[in-house]
Amino acid sequence: MTVQPFRIAVPELVLDELRERLGKTRFTRGMNGARWDYGTSRDYLSDLCAYWRQDYDWRKQESYLNSFKQFRTEVDGIGLHFIHERGKGENPLPLLLVHGRPDSFALFLKIIPMLTDPTANGADHQRSFDVIVPSLPGFGFSDRPRKD
Repeated sequence: MTVQPFRIAVPELVLDELRERLGKTRFTRGMNGARWDYGTSRDYLSDLCAYWRQDYDWRKQESYLNSFKQFRTEVDGIGLHFIHERGKGENPLPLLLVHGRPDSFALFLKIIPMLTDPTANGADHQRSFDVIVPSLPGFGFSDRPRKD
């Protein structure tokens, strides 16, 4: 099994195209007073799309994601993405954190430093972990399985 370092680098063209598509979104007319009773609030969704189009800083998020050690490998013909952060204690225990569907590896980003460096977070240094967080096939930066 070959493991290759991985770095997130979304081309600016992809981000431009996303902003363009968000700007072209046509929203249905909302039902007066329905709010969330019949699905997503039209006003909320419109505001969310405007935020993603105008204010969301993907490059800042990309930099944060890339602050974690990431890799890709192939298992049974499927390319898998994963984070592997080593614990800072004397004898870290391996810990596999697996997200469910339809979530992603990003679910665990805030707790990885707490698990790998417990001393920095006020815990016993002997309770550190080597943390592995895979992206399930079809999610994050893992490949989608193909039906044969």
